Amino acid sequence: MPAECNKRPSPAPPPANGHATVSGRQPAPGPPPLPNPSTGSANPSASLHALWCYLHPALDHIVRAPTNNPSKAPAIDVSYHMGVHTAVYNYFTAQSDSSPAPTGLAGFPARFSIQNDKGKASGADLYEQLDHYYADVAREIFLGAPADDASLIHYLVPCFNRYSAGTQSVSRLLNYVNRHYVKRAIDEDRGWLRLADVLDAVARTIREDDTREKVQKRLRERRTEELKKWGYREGDPPARVAQIESYAEAASAPDRVVSLTAVAYRQFRIQVIEPLLAAPKLKASKGGKKKRPPPTNSEKPPLPRGRLARAVKELLESKGGDEEETRRLAGELAIALRTVGIKVDHPLRKKLDKYIPPEQR
Repeated sequence: MPAECNKRPSPAPPPANGHATVSGRQPAPGPPPLPNPSTGSANPSASLHALWCYLHPALDHIVRAPTNNPSKAPAIDVSYHMGVHTAVYNYFTAQSDSSPAPTGLAGFPARFSIQNDKGKASGADLYEQLDHYYADVAREIFLGAPADDASLIHYLVPCFNRYSAGTQSVSRLLNYVNRHYVKRAIDEDRGWLRLADVLDAVARTIREDDTREKVQKRLRERRTEELKKWGYREGDPPARVAQIESYAEAASAPDRVVSLTAVAYRQFRIQVIEPLLAAPKLKASKGGKKKRPPPTNSEKPPLPRGRLARAVKELLESKGGDEEETRRLAGELAIALRTVGIKVDHPLRKKLDKYIPPEQR
């Protein structure tokens, strides 16, 4: 990771309600587009450190700057936008000229290849830096969560919407990373679903006289089976298939190369959602056995709930509140859980998915 740039400190994350306010009353206007910072005679594409110092203010403005509209990320100046595109393109081009070519996997289609261990694919260092950046932002959101369960979802939903809007904007800004590095990594079998993940299942159905086309067909069928776990149905349009695949990408392990939006959502899952879903550990008694909560009227004693499960229970069972607002929060939380890769059979998703509006299911 490059050394810290001598830039202004990162803006604070949005308040619990996701809005920036003036004197606690009226929403403040959104921040103006961030101007292109002066780099003097320095070349932003000369090194990862130089590139990151040039990108960092834009990322903080887009992802972290307070705004009165959590669903829309603050903009940067057109000249800054073009400067980022040019700097990233030049940086990747310079790396590509000195990067070794990938080597193929014997016996499999040419697209299944691996990068030579002597050097990383061009863009890998920037991709990893962005991954670290999103981890830091998501960790800030987690650390800023209110201590009481009653306020947790009211904090979490607008924070996720703000984070999501920012990361989608960054993905568009840095689309060259997706087109150049991520696509290449997927072609080299380093994506969310790898040949090794499906090889055993496919190998059991392969016969000696099968052609390469038949093997590839079985690999595609196996990928379709995986997507069905995330809601894919035969005949789904390409846009929906891409959306479903993004859920699988966000659910993948950190070593899998995925699109930049999926990188951001994956870190939100790891840094925010999973810690909130985790149930507290049972304390051990003096005899060494773990103490369980006292049994209720049911036959089995209740297991301890994670913070998010408790907050959802309180939200849905609260009396005298705005029912429409409750349903909205429950639906938006369900969408957030789905987006960051929480599997469809998770108990909390089963409870919340029915609150998702029909047109968003």
